Amino acid sequence: MLTVHHLNNSRSQRIIWLLEELGVDYQIKSYQRDPVTSLAPPELEAVHPLGKSPVLSDGDVTVIESGAIIDYLLRHYGDGQLLPSTGSQEHEQYLQWLHYGESGAVLPLMLKLYTSKLPDGGEALKPRISDELTRHLGYIEQSLEGVSWFVGDTFSGADIQLSFIAEIAPMMYSADKLPNLMAFRDRCHERPGYQRGIAKTDFYAYGPK
Repeated sequence: MLTVHHLNNSRSQRIIWLLEELGVDYQIKSYQRDPVTSLAPPELEAVHPLGKSPVLSDGDVTVIESGAIIDYLLRHYGDGQLLPSTGSQEHEQYLQWLHYGESGAVLPLMLKLYTSKLPDGGEALKPRISDELTRHLGYIEQSLEGVSWFVGDTFSGADIQLSFIAEIAPMMYSADKLPNLMAFRDRCHERPGYQRGIAKTDFYAYGPK
């Protein structure tokens, strides 16, 4: 059986959501962050040496990284769902958005989060981080102009991947400047599959408000 190794308040929530969208059988093995450091517990290292979440187990196969897990699930269990046809222009766009969600898009958000914990708040890096946040979130905001979903205006695995950006962006940037992204976040939260996934886990800090 498929097993999602789920860390509270983490990106593994969207893998649970994806599995609900696909309607396949799976189980959740939950882990709690250290209350002081917020780091994952060492038990996750027994699943994968990096000790990070999400991790997907499928028999003898272990998959890490959200994009790789989404790709694996859609290829092996999706039966054509949430994935544009291979060779189509939409498929190429889908691949770009899928990988962008955990590369370019998330980096300035994580940098702002981490530098905010430094004694001086990462003062020397603030201008560069601010510029990068404006650039990336502006690009995402513009890409959602006049559409509901990122690829061909059709819900796909790329939207699930990018949902985490929409959920944490208001923590680092003015939501008033991101009306399209906030509307996208709300559409994600309204999906029955998302709501079923939320109901199967503990409190999720970035869930429906």
